[in-house]
Parts: sequence; structure tokens; C-alpha cells
Amino acid sequence: MAEAYVVEAVRTPVGRRGGGLSGVHPADLGAHVLKALVSRAGVDPAAVEDVVFGCLDAVGPQAGDIARTCWLAAGLPEEVPGVTVDRQCGSSQQAVHFAAQGVLSGTQDLVVAGGVQNMSMIPIAFATRQAAEPLGLTAGPFAGSEGWRARYGEKPVNQFVGAEMIAAKWGISRRDQEEFALRSHRRALRAIDEGRFERETVPYGEVTVDEGPRRDTSLEKMAGLKPVLDGGTITAACSSQVSDGAAAMLLASERAVREHGLTPRARVHHLSVRGEDPIRMLTAPIPATAHALKKTGLSIDDIDLVEINEAFAPVVLAWLKETGADPDKVNVNGGAIALGHPLGATGVKLMTTLLHELERTGGRFGLQTMCEGGGQANVTIIERL
Repeated sequence: MAEAYVVEAVRTPVGRRGGGLSGVHPADLGAHVLKALVSRAGVDPAAVEDVVFGCLDAVGPQAGDIARTCWLAAGLPEEVPGVTVDRQCGSSQQAVHFAAQGVLSGTQDLVVAGGVQNMSMIPIAFATRQAAEPLGLTAGPFAGSEGWRARYGEKPVNQFVGAEMIAAKWGISRRDQEEFALRSHRRALRAIDEGRFERETVPYGEVTVDEGPRRDTSLEKMAGLKPVLDGGTITAACSSQVSDGAAAMLLASERAVREHGLTPRARVHHLSVRGEDPIRMLTAPIPATAHALKKTGLSIDDIDLVEINEAFAPVVLAWLKETGADPDKVNVNGGAIALGHPLGATGVKLMTTLLHELERTGGRFGLQTMCEGGGQANVTIIERL
């Protein structure tokens, strides 16, 4: 049976909104990790058959197929193409899936997957507003769709509403969320202080470490924040941070490993994606994880480490309740609440951390999942070699 191997994976440190990466052109952010990836892997870049990148809000400097632009901005061979993927927050995780599927199918041998996002430069949903306003249209991908209205009525499609729905359904209090958020910051700071991210990150100028984690945060400070929605429980402290960054990884077939003298670090054990309620939006990781475990014959106890994106604290807390996963195996180096969520780059960023942490701890299986717009979730299981 064909295999898809992970050969190398790198990421930038994640910059906070208005921080050290905020003025960097997205193409240059992506180029930075691509150059580092090719150099570390020791592979001839002309042998790469495609570059698949995730990116949302593909307007302005992120428009025009940013995958291709990043590769060319890196000074890499013009004959190598690129394609940009949008599966919302899971865009670069889906990029990994497409790259791995190309290898597993036998049609490609060496593919780069990655993602980039500068949210400081291009705010979330900017593309929707920018396209709608000049045309006199109501902003929003669902606005004006008769089919959508017939199926879902006028229910608000809003991630904060979805997070509040999860908190209510699973009985997750504001205090529960704040304790989880504090743990995310503490784990992230421990990882930084112990140098756990040093091998996976490629500093960009003076930005050498992730800018998001807050050493001065506390439950008392979090308790003083106003909820995003009136009468709600979700505050900025329990939400992922607006961020800037890029990440990239190299996937290879057995033939490519042999012909290019590469050393595989992990194999792709499983790839899948599932959908759920698009109004609640953020719960798809629960059925997606169940689906992945059933297909592989693994149990949650067989998984050594989990990376689940901390879009909002209730997303992870509800997932933990439903799966019965050991919290000590989940987001062990913190998550997006502390480290940030550069949308299109987050999937490969998380997988880069997962790979390196499996190597650091000697674990075998790592599972990654994340909630995505439209009520979707990718699941990837990698096996360390």
C-alpha cells in the first residue's frame, strides 16, 4: 500500500495583532517558511510537484493564488505550481490532506502543504465586506440565498453565537472557560521557556518567539472582561487570538524518499473530514473524531497527543467531555487562546507542533482536529517513525 511521509515541517513564530509580523507582506511570510523547509529537508526544490497553501480572505496582498506567490517570492523554481485552499479555519489542514492524497494516489511524489495569514493586514471577513459593499449587496456568504433561508431560516451564522450554544448545551460555565484559558497560557509559556518550539520555528527578523502568551494574565483579570454577547459567557480571554504567521511541511512518497535520500519523520495514518450543524458551527470535531477512530480501529486511548484548535474554550471542553480524552494529552503546549490562530496557517502550524512534540516525548500517534466555518472539521492522524 502507498504511504505518504512527513519529511519536514516548520513555522514562523505567531505574531499578535499589530505585532512584529503585522507589516510583513503575506507572500514574504510564506516565502520565509518555504525557503527554510527546502533548506532543512535538503531537497531539490525543482522536484516539488505542487505547493498547496491554505488562506482565507484572499484579497489584496493575499489574493491571486498566494501559494504560487509565496513560492516565487522565495526565489524558488518557476516550473513548480501552487494552489490556494479555503476550508475556513481548517484550510491548511486540508492542504495537508490534498497533498497527502496526491502522494497516496501515486500521481505525485513530493508535495508541499502549508498556509499563511496576516490578520493584522487583512481582518477576518474583510473579503466578504469588500466584495459586497460596492455592489450594494448584504455582506455574508449566505445572505440572499433562498435555499439557505428555506433550510435554516434567519438564524444567525455567527461563531460567538455558536460558542455560546456549545457552552449552554454542555453546561460549560464562564469559570470553566477561564480556567481552561489560563491553563493554555501557562502551558504555552512553559513550552517557550523550556525551548520546546525552538526546533520547529523559523524566526522572522526580531520575532523569535510566539508573541501571544501573556505572563501577567490571571483568573481575576479574565473575570473583569465584558462578554462579547450581552448575557453571554464568551469573552476575549476565552477566544483565539487574532494573529499573523505561516507554516509549511513537505510530504513525500516512498519513491521520493528513496530517490532524494530523505528521512521520513512520520507517516500519514488517517485523513478525513466531516460536517455538522452550520449554525452551531463549532461542534464538528466531535463527530469527526468519532468517525476517524472508527475508520482506523483506534481508541482515544491509543492517541498519545492531540492538537485541537482552541477557537473558543467551549469547543475543546465539549470535545473533551464527548470523547473522554485525557486532558493531559491535549494541547500540551498551549493552544490558540494563548498562541494565536493565524487562520489559513493554523492547520499546518498545529501539525508542525504535533510532530515535534511526538518526537520530544516518544509518542506514536498524534491526532489533530479543528472546527471550521460551515460546521466542518478535518481530522488527521500521524504516526511518528
